[in-house]
Amino acid sequence: MSIDPALCIAGAIGVVGLSAAGSAIGIGKAACATIGAWKKCYAQNKPAPYTLFTFVGAPLTQTLYGMILMTMLLSVAKNPIPGAGFAAVFLALTAGAGICASAAFQGQAAAAASDAQAETGKGLTNYLAAIGVIETVAIFVMVFAILCILPLSAPEAAAAAVEAAADAAAPVAEAASEAAAGAAEAAAAAL
Repeated sequence: MSIDPALCIAGAIGVVGLSAAGSAIGIGKAACATIGAWKKCYAQNKPAPYTLFTFVGAPLTQTLYGMILMTMLLSVAKNPIPGAGFAAVFLALTAGAGICASAAFQGQAAAAASDAQAETGKGLTNYLAAIGVIETVAIFVMVFAILCILPLSAPEAAAAAVEAAADAAAPVAEAASEAAAGAAEAAAAAL
C-alpha cells in the first residue's frame, strides 16, 4: 500500500475519533448536570422532568458527522490523487478538532440548560435553540470538509484506467484485425 491510501485511512480514523471524543466530553458534561438537576428535583419532592434527557443526547450527533467524513475519506483511500494522504490527515485533524470543540461546548451549554430547565420549568425552546446554534458549527465544519474531500479522489483515474485498458487492448485488436484480413485474403484466394 502506498503512503496516500494509508494516510487517508489514518485521517478517516482520526476524524471519527476526534468527533467521538468531543461527543463523549459533551455528553459527560450534560449527563452530570442532568443527574444533578434530577437530584435537586427529588430533594425538593418535585417531579424529575425526563425532557432533560434531551440535553444529554445533544452532543451525540457530532459523532455522526465524523462518521460521514470517515466514510468519505475511506472512499478517497481507494483511489487518491498524489499527495491526497497528507491533505486528508490535515483535514481530519482540523475538521475533527472543530467538530470535537462543538460537541464539548454543546455539552457545556446543555449542562447549563438542564440545570435551568429543572429549576424553573421554563425556557426549553430557548435552550434548545442555543444548543442548536452550537450544533450548526459542527454542520458547517462537516460541509466545508466534504467540499475539501471531493477533490482528493481522482475522477480522472477511471478515465486513465479506461485509457490504459484501451492501450493494452490496441495491439490485440490490431493483431485480430490483421488475422481477420489474412483469413479473408485466404478465403478469397481459395475461391
